Amino acid sequence: MLLRLASERATGALLRDRGTLYLVDGQVVHAESPVAPGIEVLLTAAGRLRADGWTEALREAGALGRVGRYLVDTGRLSGGELEICHLEALYDAAFFALAPSNTPSRFRYGVAHWIGPVRPVPAAAVERETARRRALLDRLWAHPETDTAPVVRTRRPPSIRAAPRQRAVLELADGVRTPADIARALGRPAFHTLIDVRRLAAAGLVETPGSSAPALPPPDVARAMEMSADPDIALLRRLRDALEATL
Repeated sequence: MLLRLASERATGALLRDRGTLYLVDGQVVHAESPVAPGIEVLLTAAGRLRADGWTEALREAGALGRVGRYLVDTGRLSGGELEICHLEALYDAAFFALAPSNTPSRFRYGVAHWIGPVRPVPAAAVERETARRRALLDRLWAHPETDTAPVVRTRRPPSIRAAPRQRAVLELADGVRTPADIARALGRPAFHTLIDVRRLAAAGLVETPGSSAPALPPPDVARAMEMSADPDIALLRRLRDALEATL
């Protein structure tokens, strides 16, 4: 349906049970999901934008649909900062919004988002990135139930050292918080938190719901844990390439 709307150059909101994608002339201009922290969380948690600055932008420019433009015009963010953070939030929410579902999708023509124009993304690129992310998670640890269940630390002594960003996830693994809760508490994209949780589960540091985690992690997982390539770096490279391709 997304690609059909893109071919029609449709403008409006594609509503699905786990999120919404906003289109202008067939391109994706924003995405939201209750599972993924919004752009305001990513900006304020990183300390780049004060909470009162975000509130002011919503108050002054929300009804006009120009919140992004207001943040740049008032000097709270540079144009590049806004684009990078916006693309990160867009791809993060789109991953959940485009998840397989038995609920029919709906499209509301003419609906616009209050963030306003920032950097449109081709619908095909959003779909490709979503598929790539789903395949990556399955390569790390093919147990999707870890994505939604409360994160529970295992009782066994750790046989492998977690990286700093993964230790931050472990510290919040209280058996109540889900990966989405942890992502929001840390102010990180939800997909990146899923990567950390699946790596931790593969290494036997957190429980896999409904199954027994291996006593020893596979060699490739151990190596990945030691290297701990920060997913933020890889994402930033792809965002840079995407921006350069449209200049």
